[in-house]
Amino acid sequence: MKQEQIQELSIIELKDRITEESQVLSKMVFNHTVSTIENPLKIRSTRRAIARMKTELRKRELTSTAN
Repeated sequence: MKQEQIQELSIIELKDRITEESQVLSKMVFNHTVSTIENPLKIRSTRRAIARMKTELRKRELTSTAN
């Protein structure tokens, strides 16, 4: 997920996407532990996408409390 797409989401949508992507990540990690998955770099990209969404959410929380 690109940064521009993340910035377009509302706070509620961001929270929903974070939980969805976290569940997907945990399933991918489990599947990779049991047997190697086809594209292990997908784990890294998912983890980074979650980090980007959490960063955007935190930035919005800070700007809303600063005002």
